[in-house]
Amino acid sequence: MRTCKNDEGRRDFIKKSAAVAALYLAPSILVRAVSFNKIIPQPIPKEKLQLQINGKMFDLEVDARTSLLDLLREQLALTGTKKGCDMGQCGACIVHVNGKIVNSCMSLAIDNNGNKVTTIEGLSNGDQLHPMQEAFVKHDAMQCGYCTSGQIMSAVLCVRTGHAKTREEIKEYMAGNICRCGSYQNIVDAIMDVKESGKTV
Repeated sequence: MRTCKNDEGRRDFIKKSAAVAALYLAPSILVRAVSFNKIIPQPIPKEKLQLQINGKMFDLEVDARTSLLDLLREQLALTGTKKGCDMGQCGACIVHVNGKIVNSCMSLAIDNNGNKVTTIEGLSNGDQLHPMQEAFVKHDAMQCGYCTSGQIMSAVLCVRTGHAKTREEIKEYMAGNICRCGSYQNIVDAIMDVKESGKTV
């Protein structure tokens, strides 16, 4: 059965009338809130923050929702720390905070106020690589390199905290770092090399 134009016009009129009526009956405060939000964006809350990063003090203002990872990468251009899964599962974003391993993607920047943070950039001394960095190069313990900074940061504390006595112990300690290229054997070789060398890490 065909629909005549008058029927279509009547339906359009009823729909529009219902919409106008709904808007008219809505609480005026709700209408004002909706209109206001469309015109003027809400200000982003800012928090003051002081951090020591790689031995240097920083006085910062950050969005209260900013992760430590995003602060390092986006605000301070310390891009050696990588964003992988952004869920604290892959280890690509690992840094040291007060000498402990932290998944920086899962840590709010403001929760680190007053802390000492070390990133992969802070391990080397100018052009002189850290012993763990040298060992990773020596043993070809990276392929694409994306996970390497997180692997090295974990590896340093693996040796420093005395968890590198055996290959099995190293594997257990490093379980939170994923290498999608499968360089695990070479990573363990590098860590064992540093441990057996007796070099200060």
